[in-house]
Amino acid sequence: MLFRSKTKNVVGVVDVSFDVNPGEIFVVMGLSGSGKSTLIRCINRLYEPTAGNIYFEDTNVTAASSDELREIRRSKVSMVFQHFSLLPHKSVLDNVEYGLKVRNVAEDERTSRAEEALDLVGLGGWGNYRPDNLSGGMRQRVGLARALAAGTDILLMDEAFSALDPLIKRDMQDELLNIHDKLGVTIVFITHDLNEALKIGERTAIMRDGRVEQIGSATSIINTPSSEYVHDFTRDVDRGRVLTLWSVMRPINTIDNPECKVEDALKSISDDDDACCVITRDGEPERCVSREDLTNALDTGVTTCEELGTPTQAAPTSTVLMDAFAAASEGRCLTAVDRRSRLAGHADPTDIIGALLQNDFVAPVPVN
Repeated sequence: MLFRSKTKNVVGVVDVSFDVNPGEIFVVMGLSGSGKSTLIRCINRLYEPTAGNIYFEDTNVTAASSDELREIRRSKVSMVFQHFSLLPHKSVLDNVEYGLKVRNVAEDERTSRAEEALDLVGLGGWGNYRPDNLSGGMRQRVGLARALAAGTDILLMDEAFSALDPLIKRDMQDELLNIHDKLGVTIVFITHDLNEALKIGERTAIMRDGRVEQIGSATSIINTPSSEYVHDFTRDVDRGRVLTLWSVMRPINTIDNPECKVEDALKSISDDDDACCVITRDGEPERCVSREDLTNALDTGVTTCEELGTPTQAAPTSTVLMDAFAAASEGRCLTAVDRRSRLAGHADPTDIIGALLQNDFVAPVPVN
């Protein structure tokens, strides 16, 4: 944290500015004392910021009255804490219902919503138990269910999984991603664990001494760190378990006919040196053919594409590079497909292996 000699005050957060997109998981990551928990508590004004503005869409939270702030906390934003913050004398169901009860939601509706939330986090049937009958991971699921039952647009999670055992922590991360896929709620997630940040965050802000060092995707933070600090921070990250096929894939052209003529394939491909054409049969990728392959084929008299290039196979864009390494080591390309099974790009062995080996920091070129 910064220390101001004139005021004798410790500055917890300074010059921080970012936008969070609707439905995004935005992670704020940093070591102890970096200002990340102070920042998240400023978002819902558990801590009063001394300067600046915080907006939920068009609502200026920093200018809200006490009544308006109370309504924002009840209807727009929920929070999940590190140490569960459950009421020990109440049942699991009562804990999940609590926020709705405060809002005077009818009993039948709040019970229904609480039970739905418990089902969503995998605790259906546990509503009548007390928190002390549950494991740490289960109690954290109750805290998450309570936040989800409130039906707010924004979910703030402050070190929510840091107190959990590694295996339970991983399960909770996967559970959170599954829930996010189903509900699309906007999440601001605080953590000191870089691997966790890069796993669940669509974008991550790395903080140091109250300031943001870099904001970006896992790929941009690992491949293009903005400073020596970020590079040192990410140097020991298991790139193969964080980077995905999406991060290394190139654009493609497709031809749905392995027997297509070389001349026709060349007409469909861009002029870039690394351009590629994926030959498919009935929508299934069979071979990756580069511009160089096609150009050389004209000189050797080869007329069709079916024997050119290298074999390929389809893989989700979310495939981590370690899982793609086996194909790369055998000289095969991978054709990336999105969630709708549409061809999205391709990666050859040099793309995959090169991304796994890269670990040098290159200072960004200043823009004048």
